[in-house]
Amino acid sequence: MGGAISLLAVNFIVAQIFVAAFLIISVKSRSGRAAAWCAAGFAVASVSAICEAVLPFTPMPRLFAVGAFANVLAGFCLLRIGLGVFYSVPAKPPVLASFFIGSVIVDLFIYDLPRGTLLHAFFYQMPFFLIQAWSAAAIIRSRRRSYAADGILLCMLALSALYFLVKIYAAVAAGSGATAADYLQSPFALISQALGAMLIVGTGVAMLGVMVKDVVDEARASSEIDALSGLCNRRGFSSRVAPLLRDLSDHDVGTLILADIDRFKLVNDTFGHHTGDEVIREFSHILADVMPHRAVAGRVGGEEFAIFLPRVGLADARIVANGIRSELAVKRINGLPEGVAVTASFGVSAVAAGELLDAAMRRADNSLYAAKAGGRNRVECAEPPIRVIASADYHRSGKYRPT
Repeated sequence: MGGAISLLAVNFIVAQIFVAAFLIISVKSRSGRAAAWCAAGFAVASVSAICEAVLPFTPMPRLFAVGAFANVLAGFCLLRIGLGVFYSVPAKPPVLASFFIGSVIVDLFIYDLPRGTLLHAFFYQMPFFLIQAWSAAAIIRSRRRSYAADGILLCMLALSALYFLVKIYAAVAAGSGATAADYLQSPFALISQALGAMLIVGTGVAMLGVMVKDVVDEARASSEIDALSGLCNRRGFSSRVAPLLRDLSDHDVGTLILADIDRFKLVNDTFGHHTGDEVIREFSHILADVMPHRAVAGRVGGEEFAIFLPRVGLADARIVANGIRSELAVKRINGLPEGVAVTASFGVSAVAAGELLDAAMRRADNSLYAAKAGGRNRVECAEPPIRVIASADYHRSGKYRPT
């Protein structure tokens, strides 16, 4: 009995550590609600350790035996709610409540059945198998299951469900005591508590992993987003465009648009920085509305913006840039007098497969300068980049022929 009691104590302490960890995440992350539900789940489930420890010494074993069952199952149900919130696959409260109440009623009915029989073990373990399988199914149904951390959590929940299924036969084979009070003295108890502790730790760590990853991703995204415009900052723009450039093949082309708001300093000096901020926000909204799917937009300077259009040719990119220019020119902006319009100039450059972003930025910047010099409120396109390939005469002449 001493070994089983010790494992119950360990399980209880471990559960409290997870409660504290999930509560910390709940105040640090946008997935705070999900973490709070998980903290509640571990807190409620940990009470079962107290119930099982009291069982051999209480004159009311039925109360504590059913209490232990109900607390573990309630904890798993709360975890299912938390995972549903996190993965956007919510469990219907009436269904979950009916499942919990029905399972507890069944446990009350089977309490007097002989322990160690297949009938008792089946009805006792099956609710735990179902709730863990239900939680695993939430991850499978979600759109986040491609992440490695989510895959690990899915595996842990699947293992946990399998564990409760195997326990049906293990309880019969190893013996789980003649009564609920005898459980801690049975050979089955020590094995069950040890394996249960391992799965609790593994599943808890996996759940913490996916939520901590969410916190890290959120912090990283915040560091790459410009607070005023809501678009990427220079760092975020570069990091998001880099994989799109790598995806370009020899037959693909991307396009880079640089935009600069005309006479922006004059707007700030004449109408105030609050109006200047409003101009930035409105221009950012136009970019978000006009740019095509998969395009990346960023505020890369005070009044300078960049848009990368994957698999869009120079001619189509020019149309996009002119659309943005026209939208801004007729936009009514708060803080500006009636009849005062804000314009922008644009430089457009094609981006070849394998080309560095900096090279395309320089060409687009030169075109932007030409647009400014040409009178502003216009779009200028750079010459396509020169691609160098080996000619058929290379082996004879030792020279490359540009195309």
